Amino acid sequence: MVNLVAVQKPLIHWLMKMAGVVPHSVQIEAGTVMNIWVPREQKPTKPVVVLVHGFAGEGIVTWQFQVGSLSKMYSVYVPDLLFFGGSFTDSPDRSPTFQAQCLLKGLKKLGVERCTVVGFSYGGMVAFKMAELHPEMVDAMVISGSILAMTDSISNATLHDLGFSSSSQLLLPTSVKGCKALLKVAAYKNLWFPDRLHRDFLEVMFSNRKERGELLEGLVVSTKETSIPSFSQRIHLLWGEEDQIFKVELAQNMKEQLGDKATFEGIKKAGHLVHLERPCVYNACLNKFLASMQLHEQPTK
Repeated sequence: MVNLVAVQKPLIHWLMKMAGVVPHSVQIEAGTVMNIWVPREQKPTKPVVVLVHGFAGEGIVTWQFQVGSLSKMYSVYVPDLLFFGGSFTDSPDRSPTFQAQCLLKGLKKLGVERCTVVGFSYGGMVAFKMAELHPEMVDAMVISGSILAMTDSISNATLHDLGFSSSSQLLLPTSVKGCKALLKVAAYKNLWFPDRLHRDFLEVMFSNRKERGELLEGLVVSTKETSIPSFSQRIHLLWGEEDQIFKVELAQNMKEQLGDKATFEGIKKAGHLVHLERPCVYNACLNKFLASMQLHEQPTK
């Protein structure tokens, strides 16, 4: 029987190519390769925007509604993080820091010198690490449905509130029931799909389960050992106001912790998947922030 999700992927690939981005494999180091969708002209000719995906889908599936909106004004790069899409490594390191280091190296090899990073969920934590490791390369960040780091206290409280025993149970479902439970907490509206579509999604989108489980284990850090980095970049927190996974209160607390460089913007009638649920509103907010960055960088006469 034909997998309906797998059939859609060539269509998304075609749409991305029409929007001006093409897949490109970058060898980061021996044994580590990242797939990154890059501008057709390969090297950036416009301000660079890097879109970093979350845990339940690879790059262009996550950002399918944003690429076309951005590609006319910006050189858009959409990576697949390690163990997503075609990216892999033989390194045992499963930390967000390693993901950030590999992505930074890959972007440099592609000729990217400066960029704005848009990070969703897991990708937001990777984005924060990118900005911390190489502030001279990351001009600004837009963060949606994410936090600075997944501390054990936040992890335990979030899982308890959502009714899951572990991050793997939530983010790596093995059944139609689990897939429905993930969608229920991630989306604002109750979206109905036939069981067959859930089964097809499980088959296509949740590969590399062992390694992804290790990524989730490597994500959690001790609350006692974490500190708030002093970021030099502007940070825009762009949130679904009904996010059940990382609630608005977490975002507002994070804004206070980050200081004057951080701004917050909520989008009504949207949950954790805000960029997929309300793409037009999300894109308008994102483009407004990016335009303000370009205006800010223009020299005064």
